[in-house]
Amino acid sequence: MIRIHHLQHVAFEGPGSIATWADNRGYALSASHLYKGDSFPSLDHFDCLVVMGGPMNIYEQDRYPWLTDEKKFIEQAVKNQKTVIGICLGAQLIADVLGQQVYAGRLKEIGWFPVFKTEQARQTPDADFFPNEAVVFHWHGDTFDIPHGALHLAASEACSSQGFIYNRQVVGLQFHLETTRQSAGLLIEHCGDEIVAGRFIQPPDEMLADGSRFETVNHLMDTLLESLPLFASVHP
Repeated sequence: MIRIHHLQHVAFEGPGSIATWADNRGYALSASHLYKGDSFPSLDHFDCLVVMGGPMNIYEQDRYPWLTDEKKFIEQAVKNQKTVIGICLGAQLIADVLGQQVYAGRLKEIGWFPVFKTEQARQTPDADFFPNEAVVFHWHGDTFDIPHGALHLAASEACSSQGFIYNRQVVGLQFHLETTRQSAGLLIEHCGDEIVAGRFIQPPDEMLADGSRFETVNHLMDTLLESLPLFASVHP
């Protein structure tokens, strides 16, 4: 059985559709709720690590002391060739571990906006799972530089670094494919103060208006997961 472990930074940003996908395939799913003080598992406890999002920044170690140990843990998972998936804050943490800068983006993106597959990604089968254009769910202010040696997956009008693939088994996504209507509602409830006037910031009712959008991105998340060597070997 494939074992998936996720790192959760706040109560309202869980694995979303990833949990449903794992359950449907009979994979084990465990968690470290870092905001509760949970410890990190040993590396032999899991095959795949999923690093979730959160409202904190990766450089706020004074407020969130576990960030320091989390970075070391992610670094060890990558070095030990685990499958690692980072979403939003998770992608920023991976980029930092791989030696790149994380900093405030030029513009915040909150809501549904398109991302575009890069020319580099169009030329490799490693990114075949991702369409040339997709409208996806965003909630971020920070961004990162693409790690050296990584495939630059996607960009948007507001943010050039929307995703990367490193050594085939590490994926960082600035945007959210795991978000369900329920989890989007929780984000709005807990982080609604970030919803201000902005070119790439939508009002809550617009974010929740079309339920089919969540189904579409969740399907895309399923496709991404199944494209990774760890899972493709089980369901070729």
